[in-house]
Order: sequence, then C-alpha cells, then structure tokens
Amino acid sequence: MADERAKRRLAAIAIADVVGYSRLMERDEAGTLSLLKERREILLEPIVRGHEGRIVKFMGDGVLMEFASAVNAVEAALDLQEKMAEANTLLSEERRILLRIGINLGDIIGEGSDVYGTAST
Repeated sequence: MADERAKRRLAAIAIADVVGYSRLMERDEAGTLSLLKERREILLEPIVRGHEGRIVKFMGDGVLMEFASAVNAVEAALDLQEKMAEANTLLSEERRILLRIGINLGDIIGEGSDVYGTAST
C-alpha cells in the first residue's frame, strides 16, 4: 500500500466534443480533419489560454480542459460556442462543426500533465 496521500486540488473540468463527428468524417474525412485542426489552433487553444485554462489532452474529436475557476470555465465555453457559431456561418450546414460542452467542478488529482477525479455532475 502506498503511504503517500494523493495531492488534490479543486478545479473546473470542461470536456467538449464534436456533435455528429462520425457523420462529418464519413462525408468528408480529409476536410473535416483539416477544419477541426484549424479550429483547435485558431479558436480553441487561444480561448482556453485567454480564460486562464489549460488543455489537458485531445481525444479524437474531444478535448479535456482544466480551469482553476468555474467562472473561467463557463466563460471559456460561452466564448468558444460564440466563436464557433461565427466561423460556421461561412460553411454549408452539413459541414458545420458544433460542440457539446460539459463542465464539472470538483477535486482532481494531478499526475504529470493528466488529471483524475470523479465524473459526477
């Protein structure tokens, strides 16, 4: 048994994924992947940093983000949804990237750059 207690901290964890990702990839795999990478670089990463958050990891069409403040997490989510909607106006409806975002506030355990905790909401 480990004598060491896990170091916990309170954090707001946000997770986002693309609605209809399989449909988008089936329709245009190369175009969807290119657009997703562009949105990550131009919108997601700067918005998360701008709201004092960090990207824990990308998982296919999803992203796990950590914020020290629930307010920052919610503001980042709203900002991201707004900027994604603006960027989508230039695309046909079947190519638009829509995000589903959830936020949970609770204790996490950090290990390296990863985080662990409960997923209750």
